[in-house]
Amino acid sequence: MSSRLTPQEALVYAMITVSAVDRAMTDDELSRIGSIVQQLPAFQGYDQDWLVRKAEECGAVLSGPDGLDKVLDMIAEVLPQRLRETAYVLAAEVAASDLKVKLEEVRFLELLADKFGLDALTCAALERAAKARHQRV
Repeated sequence: MSSRLTPQEALVYAMITVSAVDRAMTDDELSRIGSIVQQLPAFQGYDQDWLVRKAEECGAVLSGPDGLDKVLDMIAEVLPQRLRETAYVLAAEVAASDLKVKLEEVRFLELLADKFGLDALTCAALERAAKARHQRV
């Protein structure tokens, strides 16, 4: 695995990490990650096999020494400013997908926002939009 990610890989790492930080990746979270990769233009041309490989690579980094810090650094290193809100909202989407945003997921989102220099108002708006999209009737 290369230590430098592509922007698409960085987006996947953000989603996988928010799902994994509580050590319980739910089916809803995994399903949402899969549908995001299938639907968003940023991932055009990528398939499920690619996603599975990237998820495994991310898990390997996370399980190593200082894994969370390394993943945050890897994501921030490659994402241009215009994609930082995208990474944040995708992570918030995954966290909200099971309608049970756990403390560890909130903390990861805070760390991501700090790493990206996102302001609290922007983060609140992105989180609220993600939560609204996952409400059930």
